[in-house]
Amino acid sequence: MTIRVLIAEDQAIVRAGFQALLDAQPDIDVAGAVSSGRAAVSAAHRLRPDVVLMDIRMPEMDGIEATRRVLGDPALADTRVLILTTFELDDYVFGALRAGASGFLLKGGHPNELVAAIHTVAAGEALLTPSVTKRLIEAFVSRPPLAEAPDGMHDPTPREREVLELVAVGHSNAEIADALQLSPLTAKTHVSRILTKLKARDRVQLVVTAYRAGLVAPPDSS
Repeated sequence: MTIRVLIAEDQAIVRAGFQALLDAQPDIDVAGAVSSGRAAVSAAHRLRPDVVLMDIRMPEMDGIEATRRVLGDPALADTRVLILTTFELDDYVFGALRAGASGFLLKGGHPNELVAAIHTVAAGEALLTPSVTKRLIEAFVSRPPLAEAPDGMHDPTPREREVLELVAVGHSNAEIADALQLSPLTAKTHVSRILTKLKARDRVQLVVTAYRAGLVAPPDSS
């Protein structure tokens, strides 16, 4: 399957570098490249990409607002957003997650990391650096759970709760399978069912929902 990618990056040399890297991949098609958040929203509506590489700081509209608008459109329900930034700051992290982003990747890493990140997000997985995952968990330590579960949410089974606890601390499907002595396919099936039960778009939103609903407790919390 070819992954259609839209690049939203205001620096021309960086944008060209991303495009050259991705054009060289046999299963990735760069559908478009734009330089502002407003152009990203327009291009996403027109091109219907699988993944949007979204810079945070852009003219006309920042990447967080652009992400919110792209993912708020029901016609783009299958589109995922991967945030790219040089700034690993809480406001950006939580702003991006609240907007519905599926991943948060710092610029300056190895090119292979970006390619792998696109495949991860396109497959419906979440992508967060360990430090971001840690801060996401810490943010929920000080917040009481919701008094009531969101409408339409169904309680997970005991086994699904075990899986959910591992998802919530950043484990991949392979790591979940190993920890619970399951086959990789069974672990993936459990995660898919939990996503449906908790009405979460992807693993990032699943973690947020799980903590807000009090379904899992932050590590080392009493």
